[in-house]
Amino acid sequence: MSRLSAARGEALIVRPASSLVGEVCWLRHGEGTVRPGASQALERAPMIKSFLAGSFSGTCSTILFQPLDLVKTRLQSPLAIGSKSHAGMLKTLVTVIRNEKVAGLWKGVTPSIWRCVPGVGMYFCTLHELKAFFFSENDPTAAQSLLLGATARSIVGVSMLPVTVVKVRYECGMFQYRGVVAALKDLYRQEGRKGLYSGLSATLLRDVPFSGIYFMCYSELKKRIPSDQLDSSFVPVLHFTCGIVAGAMASAITQPADVIKTQMQIHPYKHKWMGSAAITVYEINGLKGFFRGIVPRTVRRTLMAAMAWTVYEQIMKRLGLK
Repeated sequence: MSRLSAARGEALIVRPASSLVGEVCWLRHGEGTVRPGASQALERAPMIKSFLAGSFSGTCSTILFQPLDLVKTRLQSPLAIGSKSHAGMLKTLVTVIRNEKVAGLWKGVTPSIWRCVPGVGMYFCTLHELKAFFFSENDPTAAQSLLLGATARSIVGVSMLPVTVVKVRYECGMFQYRGVVAALKDLYRQEGRKGLYSGLSATLLRDVPFSGIYFMCYSELKKRIPSDQLDSSFVPVLHFTCGIVAGAMASAITQPADVIKTQMQIHPYKHKWMGSAAITVYEINGLKGFFRGIVPRTVRRTLMAAMAWTVYEQIMKRLGLK
């Protein structure tokens, strides 16, 4: 404890409250009063911790599963759809390795990290704060969990969309950018704000239901696990399994929106609204065109979400916020 001189009759006492922040109190005339704003850093500690935990889990899962995201984008690109070919995930994977080497599978990983590290951190942070604010005493119901997940994803989806557009263009192999910042500048100069936010409606149509459905299923499945009766080392495995089941359901339901989003972000001038992109996909490949890339996307989104949630919850538990 340290005592610093202040105005007459006052003393500033700093008490270490945690490894991150300290609690600052003003003692006026022998009576302890908390100076307005002095303990804001302490109050924000859970928010900071949830953001950092989410960012770390997002980084791990993004790097690990980037090849599946690239293969999915290649399968959904206009070049693949227009060819009427029947190339599947494995054939596309082999083609990328043959033409671009193994490192080609991680093409677009930089914008993916730019998007996912702050994006996943923002998502978990927003979700944590919404839960703490509205459901501090009771767990949310299934419908409330769906709404929580959807709201958090809406905020992040709009915020990170420009980087998402750059990521998709990197992965499709039809654009050559010098870097993420240069790509954002070129995109804004050539296409304006509409280019930066191309595919916004389709992105929200995909991500908002996905996150809502995922969080609802994941939360409901977790409630049925008697964690207090199991070995603590086995609980993360069960949580990961819950994540896989929830991810598979959410991915299958939102797959058509993902195909439409990819079309709109690659060719924003050709497809200015979702209906135009949907008609193009249907005219070329019929209903099955809306499910191109479903295997790599489902595998990636399922494993990525399950891993991100498992890592996040373990970190939060160690930080004392679970």
